[in-house]
Amino acid sequence: MSILEIIVPDLPESVVDASISIWNKKPGDQVNIDEILVEIETDKVIIEIPAVSNGILETILEDKNSVVKSRQVIGLLKINNDFNNNVNDNNNQDQKNNDNNPDQKKDILINQQQEDLIKEKQEKKEILTPSIRRFIAKYDLDISKIKNDYSNQRITMEKVKNLLEYHNNDNRSIINNYSNIDRVEKSVPMTRLRKRIAERLIAAKNSTAMLTTFNEVNMASIINIRKQYGDLFERIHGVRLGFMSFYVKAVIEALKQYPEINAFIDGDNVIYHNYFDVSIAISTPRGLITPIIHDADHMNMADIEKKIKDLSTKGRDNKLKVEELTGGNFTITNGGVFGSLMSTPILNPPQSAILGMHAIQDRPVAVQGEVVILPMMYLALSYDHRLIDGREAIGYLVKIKELLEDPIRLLLDI
Repeated sequence: MSILEIIVPDLPESVVDASISIWNKKPGDQVNIDEILVEIETDKVIIEIPAVSNGILETILEDKNSVVKSRQVIGLLKINNDFNNNVNDNNNQDQKNNDNNPDQKKDILINQQQEDLIKEKQEKKEILTPSIRRFIAKYDLDISKIKNDYSNQRITMEKVKNLLEYHNNDNRSIINNYSNIDRVEKSVPMTRLRKRIAERLIAAKNSTAMLTTFNEVNMASIINIRKQYGDLFERIHGVRLGFMSFYVKAVIEALKQYPEINAFIDGDNVIYHNYFDVSIAISTPRGLITPIIHDADHMNMADIEKKIKDLSTKGRDNKLKVEELTGGNFTITNGGVFGSLMSTPILNPPQSAILGMHAIQDRPVAVQGEVVILPMMYLALSYDHRLIDGREAIGYLVKIKELLEDPIRLLLDI
């Protein structure tokens, strides 16, 4: 019998601490190797800590919402080496016996099918419709008590209301007038990510001289390329040809000509990057995050599209690694996917600039003395005026406009 410590992994330098999000096991529970014991939340990602061995969760030293640091011991796992060895030997012997006894294998299969059927029926009974879930969440009700009282029955809205009336007469007026009452408030603690976003936004406003310059771009050429080659691109590369790969390419080429944009202030010094790590703003259920396309200048259009898709999927599923959120020289945010016509994006410190893309709309434009309808998009570049002068900021945005209006130059690298 031995004890293993459950330790918080090393957090990156930019992350000071983390908090316990949830323990998936209780003290005394049996634990299998690689099973997720606990999830901890930083201001960037959720980190899962798996069991390194079979055993029993002996002790939880840090409860939910506790603040923890790198290498801190948060729990103890009891390991029974003899038990682990016996389990492996027994599993091997059981498998051997089953292989030699067809009738026994058949019985085991039938039993397993019966258990799966029972489990499936039970799960169907426990399904709560969206309206029931909204009702429960709206009045902060105990869902476990409802499931316990109706463990063998399908849960309906009427049963939930009747149960609550029976258990708590004070809720009767609320329940009876549920459809007419909408003035209910509840206090919910901010997540670490939301707190961090708030802190960074205030810091960006108070510690930089932020200014925004605007321009507009004719997106007809890119739209035509996507229409003409989009299907072929997807068949060859297995990913759709979106707008973001054009934006990333244009940003990088323009950064090469305006190194001040690819720099940041460090005390009394200016640090110039000689590499191009582009942050992409992604909206997730937890909040806005900015995962990074590292060394984006070495990628082609297909590589960029695949990377963006991978980062977006991981972001929505809370599967991003810390290194995928650390660093970044310049940020692109695309409010156009939500219908934004124009905005003033806020800086992502310590970066010195951020580019805002917006909705593409058909608008009347004067071209050589004639009014024509073109698919136009507003561009917005927010920048730190302490480091970047207006001439550089405007020149940089004009360069992006030129590249997007003539995307062949991006593809030919000219």
